[in-house]
Amino acid sequence: MSILTTSSKGQVVIPKEAREKVGIKPGSKVLVEVINDHIEIHPLPDNPVEHFCGIFSEGSSLTEALLRERKEELKHEEEKTSRLIRTAGVSQKRKRI
Repeated sequence: MSILTTSSKGQVVIPKEAREKVGIKPGSKVLVEVINDHIEIHPLPDNPVEHFCGIFSEGSSLTEALLRERKEELKHEEEKTSRLIRTAGVSQKRKRI
């Protein structure tokens, strides 16, 4: 644990040992979070997409759920279209008589 002094702008220097331990390099982005009466600094991954890729590999797939939903919507649309065509066909037959 280190004791730091803030500058007139409120800046602090994170000790080298702490930066190395959590992987903060020059130019790294960090998340600063205020929790009750203290501040936490969390390093953010350099490539968040790559870092979080596969994080939800367990459980149901959102892509599969969306594809299933789209198939259901398509089925309903086809049924609706068929009903409209049948209704329109009946209306035209009545006009011919």
